[in-house]
Amino acid sequence: MNAIVIEHVPVTELPVAWRDRLTLAAGAWVTVRIETETQTDASSQTTDPAFGLWRDRDDIVDVEAHVRGLRASRFSVDGSRHQP
Repeated sequence: MNAIVIEHVPVTELPVAWRDRLTLAAGAWVTVRIETETQTDASSQTTDPAFGLWRDRDDIVDVEAHVRGLRASRFSVDGSRHQP
């Protein structure tokens, strides 16, 4: 994999489209990593109906945070299971 890493970039020097996706102060600095993507074969995509199950849920804005909340009662921050 080829990657380019640019460290200590002022947020103000990022393209506007990138800046708009970040919630950082104007004086912040970031590290930019650009990697090449491998093309996936259409046959490697899953046909499992559960894949992307929550994708179209309008009532859940942040799916990852929602799932973390569901799992919080079963798992510790380090990923270990809570003992009953």
